[in-house]
Amino acid sequence: MASSTEPGQGPADTAEHTDRTDTAEQTADRTDTAEHTDAPASTGTSTAGAAGAAGAPPGHAPELALELLVHGVGGTTPQAMLDDPRTVLVTGDETAGIHRRAEDADAESRPGDYPDRPVPEAYSWANLTSGNGARALWLLLLPFMVANLAHWMRPATRDRGGAVRAYGVLVRLVALSLTVLLVAAACEVALDLIAWQCAGTRACASDRPWLAFLAPEHGGWWSAPGRRLALAAAVPTALTGLLWWLSHRTWSAYESQQPPRHGAGEGDPEERDGAQDLPALRLAGFWYGRRLVARLRAAHTAAGFLTVAAALTAAAASHDQETGGSAWLDASGRVLAAVLAAAGAFVVWVVWARGRGEKEADDRVDRAIVRALPGTALALLLAAAVHAAWYRPGWSSEGALPGSGAFGVLPLVQGALVVAIAATAWWLRRGGPDGRTVLGGLAGAAVAMLGCALGGLMSGGVAQRTADWLDGTATPGTGGGPLQGPPVVLSWQAATIPLLLLVLAGVAVCFAGLTWRNGRLEAAEVRADHGGEPEDSSRTRAIAGTLARARLTDSAPWLVGATAALTLLLGGVAVLGAWATGEVPGEAAEGTTDLLAAAARSAQELGSWLVGLGFLLLLACGRRAYKDAATRRTIGILWDVGTFWPRAAHPFAPPCYAERAVPDLTWRMVTWTRTTGGRLVISGHSQGSVLAAAAVWQLAPGTRRRVALLTYGSPLERLYGRWFPAYFGSRPLHALHRQVHCWRNLWRRTDPIGGPVLTLGGTGPEVDRGPLRDPLAYGRTSEHPLPAPILGHSDYQADPVFAEERTGLLERLPRVPEQRQAGSGRSSS
Repeated sequence: MASSTEPGQGPADTAEHTDRTDTAEQTADRTDTAEHTDAPASTGTSTAGAAGAAGAPPGHAPELALELLVHGVGGTTPQAMLDDPRTVLVTGDETAGIHRRAEDADAESRPGDYPDRPVPEAYSWANLTSGNGARALWLLLLPFMVANLAHWMRPATRDRGGAVRAYGVLVRLVALSLTVLLVAAACEVALDLIAWQCAGTRACASDRPWLAFLAPEHGGWWSAPGRRLALAAAVPTALTGLLWWLSHRTWSAYESQQPPRHGAGEGDPEERDGAQDLPALRLAGFWYGRRLVARLRAAHTAAGFLTVAAALTAAAASHDQETGGSAWLDASGRVLAAVLAAAGAFVVWVVWARGRGEKEADDRVDRAIVRALPGTALALLLAAAVHAAWYRPGWSSEGALPGSGAFGVLPLVQGALVVAIAATAWWLRRGGPDGRTVLGGLAGAAVAMLGCALGGLMSGGVAQRTADWLDGTATPGTGGGPLQGPPVVLSWQAATIPLLLLVLAGVAVCFAGLTWRNGRLEAAEVRADHGGEPEDSSRTRAIAGTLARARLTDSAPWLVGATAALTLLLGGVAVLGAWATGEVPGEAAEGTTDLLAAAARSAQELGSWLVGLGFLLLLACGRRAYKDAATRRTIGILWDVGTFWPRAAHPFAPPCYAERAVPDLTWRMVTWTRTTGGRLVISGHSQGSVLAAAAVWQLAPGTRRRVALLTYGSPLERLYGRWFPAYFGSRPLHALHRQVHCWRNLWRRTDPIGGPVLTLGGTGPEVDRGPLRDPLAYGRTSEHPLPAPILGHSDYQADPVFAEERTGLLERLPRVPEQRQAGSGRSSS
């Protein structure tokens, strides 16, 4: 079996081994290592002006400084970021690009005009997540995105490489089960409800002329059950093909950006002396993993085709194995089933065998697997369609489609995998405890469970709504209509939803009470902080309420954990109830007490409508987002957070915008500092601070010495450090602190997202400055004659501290020696 390599892992968890990087960085500082890069000069920039430019002393060239602004979630426009309606695109495209004020477009040719301020540039990446209307359809991929997040939530650890690999394998298997679930739901609708039940039932088919040619009464060639199934199989087959095409297309558009190569081993002591000890986000190949995505895409595509083939084969085998069935069709069906099982096992092995390799950009492709696996699975699907379509005298469609009991097996498999993920995470957590990790390291298991629940909700919703539509006003499975309806387990799962919502409503009430209590406590502190000013009770309540609501972010993990645990429990009850009774909850409760029977019927009917309503709301939201740019931008906030991480577990998840944004920022910093020799401060707000930190991590030491990092409203520790501890935990963030000489972070207590980034003591200059005052004034003052707004997560640049810290960072950066400013102004560092 091929070896598996997980993110940030060498002999053990390399994301946690950072002790040697400090020494390497110090070596780079002493030697002033020249950076080796094949990065060309970026479009739209020019070399610094020669000596004697305006305002410069004779023999000296003024040094230009650059401020690279990176916005957060929601997509601030370049005009708003630069506070100027006239902007020009310096480099990039409409999807993501660098913008400047029109008056600053040629700043490199006149550095003397910027003696005491940097040239501002804005990197706009909003269209990566909320650009054209078609991206609203990514809502249907939400379960895949959630499962992919679980991969990156593993706890930080040391010296437990086997457990790290096991964690990655288990999450990839959960992701594979979600693909099978989605395709199985399409099979349930197309093959079972439409082709098998409705088309085979006179009362249902007679009301739908578009099904007439499939009805047995029609007597046409397509009226045979196997041929109806073979024709209907085109729907889940097309769905699988669409997912493959979307994954392939989005990879080319978003994630195929090569990071700059800075010559590992040539002037970069960090990589030369011990790449296995670098934080994972420092590794050269972290933001480029073509090989794994291509393997997973092939495996998931093959799994989809094999799921359709298995549905066809199971239906035909149920007739062939009956008394009087064809012996040779039975034998060929058994052979086909064995081949499908072997192909399925190979798909599982492909998913199991290899994880991400990140030490260098992994541009290789396992061509034999990538090309042959989907093609072989499609050939087996065609063989299964031909086998099912073969004429079988006396075959009729009655009841539910044979093989639909798999819907009861999938939840059990997913539940077992989630429990295994939790056990592995607990073992990893013991190997490298970090007190700030949420849910004791079980966040990945909880999120994986929620991904499975979302997949079940969507698959059950489409099946329930389709059955209701085909069955008229009757509730399927209760005997009130012509159809038996979807599998019984889906009705049991739907019946648990009202109970789940009831419990969550109670949890929400508890959180509301906690917020009210915290607000009263905060009000006392606000009054104490402004004891010398006239009391304004409404002002005090507003500030205290903002502070209390901001604290809710730190309580959110328990809501996620409670939801996941209850979902796992209720899902197990639903599967056991379906297997034990073989009936929907309303029928299973008949003969018991009147109260229990009424509760079961109500839960079943209410749950069925809630499932269907949830699915319809999702479609309506996607439709509105497709037409309305404002709604699309709001939904884009969800993708800003959820698609930051590469597709390491599910290849059909929405694409990772950071695999475009991080190389963009890295290339810009490399080319600008190399071309001009000037200083640069990269300034990131909210999610932009995460992108900025990831980009700075990718720089070689020679470039990093010319770059300062300014973060504000940053979730680096409060969200990313706690939810993704192996990559943004205390050890990686302290390693980044050692490697970036000039870093300041601004935060407010009223901010529900941002916070300090170094919660444990470190060495070197202090990073966090805060909490900043918010509002800037409690009452009316000469500087603030009108009430100052409570800013919370926004407008950090409006605080005077912002400009002060930016200036301080630039002054701390080393200046270019005089002898290196002569001539064209180019610098090798």
